[in-house]
Amino acid sequence: MNAAAEVLELLVRRSATLAVAESLTGGLVAAELTSVPGASRAFRGSVTAYATELKRDVLDVDGALLAERGAVDAGVARGMAEGVRRVLRADWGVATTGVAGPDPQDGQPVGTVYVAVAGPGGTISEKLQLNGDRTAIRISTVDAVLTLLHQSLVTIGRTPDESAAAKGREESGGKGCLQP
Repeated sequence: MNAAAEVLELLVRRSATLAVAESLTGGLVAAELTSVPGASRAFRGSVTAYATELKRDVLDVDGALLAERGAVDAGVARGMAEGVRRVLRADWGVATTGVAGPDPQDGQPVGTVYVAVAGPGGTISEKLQLNGDRTAIRISTVDAVLTLLHQSLVTIGRTPDESAAAKGREESGGKGCLQP
C-alpha cells in the first residue's frame, strides 16, 4: 500500500477529514491523495496558494510573518496547514512550501522545503533540504508531507485506547501499525 492509501485508511478509520494547502507542489499532494479509490471518504479538498498574497488572503497566514521571512519558512508552513484546516473545515490540514528551483527564493537555496501538519493535537513542521532537479524536489516533498502526516496520525492522532495498544506493540518489538 502506498503512503497516500495508508494515510487515507487511517483517516477513514477515525472518521476524520483532511485538507491540503500547497505551494511548491502545485497540487501534487492532492493528486496523489485523489488517485486512491475512495479518497472522497476523507479528503475534503485543497488550496494551491502559489502566490504569497494567497497564503495571506485565503489561508490567513500572518502577513507580518510573510513580509519578514518570506514564504519559505516553518511558521508559514504551519500557518498554511492551520489555515486550510480551518477554511475547508477538516480535522487535519497539511501544507507544503519551499523552493523547487531553478533559482533561490526569499534568500533560501533551491531544495529548502517546509512541510507541516495541523491536527487535533496541535501543529508540527519539518524543514527539509532536498537535492535534485525541480521535479525530484517536488516529488520528494509529496512523500515527506505524507510521511509526516502518517507519523502524526499514528502518534498525535491516537485515541487513548490506540495509544495503549500501540505502546504494547512497540514494547513487544512490533512495528506499531494500527490494526482494524
